[in-house]
Amino acid sequence: MSSALTDLFPYPIVQAPMAGGVSVPQLAAAVCEAGGLGFLAAGYKTADGMYQEIKHLRGLTSRPFGVNLFLPQPETADLAAVDVYAHQLAGEAAWYETELGDPDSGQDDGYDTKLAVLLDNPVPVVSFHFGVPSREVVDSLHRVGTFALVSATTADEARAVEQSGADAVIAQGAEAGGHQGTHRDNPETGGAGTGLLSLVAQVREAVSLPIVAAGGIMRGGQIAAVLAAGASAAQLGTAFLATPESGAHDLHKQALTNPLFVRTELTRAFSGRPARALVNRFLREHGPYAPAAYPEVHHLTSPVRKAAAKAGDAQGLALWAGQGHRMARELPAGQLVEVLAAELAAAGTALSGLSGYPAGGGGR
Repeated sequence: MSSALTDLFPYPIVQAPMAGGVSVPQLAAAVCEAGGLGFLAAGYKTADGMYQEIKHLRGLTSRPFGVNLFLPQPETADLAAVDVYAHQLAGEAAWYETELGDPDSGQDDGYDTKLAVLLDNPVPVVSFHFGVPSREVVDSLHRVGTFALVSATTADEARAVEQSGADAVIAQGAEAGGHQGTHRDNPETGGAGTGLLSLVAQVREAVSLPIVAAGGIMRGGQIAAVLAAGASAAQLGTAFLATPESGAHDLHKQALTNPLFVRTELTRAFSGRPARALVNRFLREHGPYAPAAYPEVHHLTSPVRKAAAKAGDAQGLALWAGQGHRMARELPAGQLVEVLAAELAAAGTALSGLSGYPAGGGGR
């Protein structure tokens, strides 16, 4: 990674931008102050809401930070399938005493307005999810001194990121919690993806861009592994979700290590796009029938999810989580960065100690 970018954060630790109220200014500030790169998530917020969070964060830290944007989505949803899904969800709305949301509430997440705010009030880093920004957008960010990072889930997507002029690619493995950052949602793939270490190796051979590795990372030893595989930094989401500074609902935090939730699964149940979540009742009952329709399904289920949270029912929430969720630690975010950095250093020392072994292994 370019020295100018790595100079922004002493430790190769990036706090993932988790939309939906998780990546609040307090969390990003704590990560930044501890030596990582904290992120705000602009997804599902208004442009003014994003701007107010940036102002709040700047009042908490003077260190560099990032803001994440969702790319506008093409209108490819089968509206008849969305209507069928809405009928299926009618019982959920009745159970939680609410109404289903309007699936036609917008496709672009206010992208152009948010981008204009970030060009008028530049931040150190902007990352993009669900696609690749145009070369013009990347160039405009560079002109105001902002680094641009873009998610990719395949080597081909990483090549598209490189062609955009972005400064680094976020290689997101299938282990990652929340939404897969595929550039186009292909229903034929069924949400299948590539594991992180294999993906980092493939991206490393495909592009010359620096790589930020994301997906299931919970320990410093795993950070060491992706650095050894060719990444320049690691992005962690679920690891920070359980911290006291996280804006996640308490039910969500508790579910990470609750024995009732034993595994995760990629599902379209909550949003219409593949996203990894803890398997709960809502996911089991509706996941098999959810159409490939983002953000229509997201808008449709939003009131139900909010009502479930208000009712204290984790079985109706979108419990986004990576495959390493059972390793979550309820540490303050700054302390977690320090622990991860210490684990990374210890792993590096251990690897150095192994360098004396002859090629091919040791004993018989």
